[in-house]
Amino acid sequence: MYLGIEKNDSRWCPLEQQLLQKRNSRENLDRFIPNRSAMDFDYAFYMLTHQGSSTRKGKENPPRYGVGYRKQLAEAMNMNRSRILAFKNKTPPPVELFPSNFSSDKPTESNPPKARRRYISQSADRTLDAPDLMDDYYLNLLDWGSSNVLAIALANTVYLWDATDDSTWELATFEDERGPVTSVNWAIDGRQVAIGLNNSEVELWDTTASSHVITLRGCHLSRVGSLAWNNHILTTGGMDGRIVNNDVRIGSHIVVETYRGHEQEVCGLKWSASGQQLASGGNDNLLHIWDNRSYSRTQWLHRLQDHTAAVKALAWCPFQRNLLASGGGGNDDRCIKFWNTHTGACLNSVDAGSEVCALLWNMNERELLSAHGFTQNQLTLWKYPSMCRIAELTGHTSTVLYMAQSPNGCTVASAAHETLKLWNIFGDPKEGVPSTRMKKMIALGFEDSANKIGVGVKFLVLSQLWKKPIVNIAVHILRWEGL
Repeated sequence: MYLGIEKNDSRWCPLEQQLLQKRNSRENLDRFIPNRSAMDFDYAFYMLTHQGSSTRKGKENPPRYGVGYRKQLAEAMNMNRSRILAFKNKTPPPVELFPSNFSSDKPTESNPPKARRRYISQSADRTLDAPDLMDDYYLNLLDWGSSNVLAIALANTVYLWDATDDSTWELATFEDERGPVTSVNWAIDGRQVAIGLNNSEVELWDTTASSHVITLRGCHLSRVGSLAWNNHILTTGGMDGRIVNNDVRIGSHIVVETYRGHEQEVCGLKWSASGQQLASGGNDNLLHIWDNRSYSRTQWLHRLQDHTAAVKALAWCPFQRNLLASGGGGNDDRCIKFWNTHTGACLNSVDAGSEVCALLWNMNERELLSAHGFTQNQLTLWKYPSMCRIAELTGHTSTVLYMAQSPNGCTVASAAHETLKLWNIFGDPKEGVPSTRMKKMIALGFEDSANKIGVGVKFLVLSQLWKKPIVNIAVHILRWEGL
């Protein structure tokens, strides 16, 4: 069956016949509507503008490159594709231009590793019983020696606790007529410990043999509540307000000097790392700085009267010479003050919120730890010099009267209300490495070992540190030694 229409059919007019001819013809179409979703216009434009011209002018301008090269180029330029956004497998991972071990995220000299934030536990590592611990703000009944042995006075008895093997033993017990024990302090060697008594006497004991060495009598009129060592010099502070320097190298001790500046009990004594300055605090709200290099050694260098309560908490800064921190007790003061002991100027004063009973510096970081009383009875860790609170430890139920630091500087012992707590506040011992600046300060301060060896070694220390001949430094050393 033929459904078409004849060209010369008389039923159609000429115009209609011409329109039917164009409609049935495959060559003369008036318009083409493409399927845009299936076409690649970039490829069509390329074919229209280049392929035709290259065909016409192929004889005059032959192609510069061969067919194989042009085929590879078309594939590389993705010009032989028939569909756009065709489904394929997952895109392969990008090629690394540089090996991973050269990545900028790795720690290098120009990109040092970020410091790991130290974790400070809010609970004590250990809690030990301390029955009969005296609740007296003006006494000093706790000290940690360089041999890692902790000494604590409980009523009339002094006990020792070895932190290495966790052993405890009794060192000495005194009669009621002489006791109770009012102060304990380790010598630098970690073998001998000084014990102050309520009857004004001071005894020196050898802990390795658990034997009595010497008794100091006649130095004070009443109890001895504070002690401090400076090499072979044992400094004692009593309720009578006197401060006495005793040379204990011989069997019968020699009173070297007596400082008179306090009108009431001396409750705080601390020698500087250099052994040149002594800080003393008393119940008369006074803080004195004594200098053994001055012309008159028994006259104070500075008399500081800014505190409004008893001054017991004293701590010399380990990384900055002539910097002393002091704390005021009672509810009238509650301040931590920082002093330049060279000029006597008060550098800063911070309200701690409650009475300050003890202070300890971090040996490895610029931090200060303070022990407090009512109302929170907390230990507060401060960042120096901004004095921002880093942490507050509230494990005690009464005033934290006594505090001591382990030889490695990381663990702190605090005592209050018949309880002794150990805190890992200042970090892990493996991380506790003094900075270069701190090592220089220790060398300049002539720490204990340098003081023991003598002036000759000090020449070598400063010569290596300052890179100057020993002769140029000799004059300074002789002045510092008072020779």
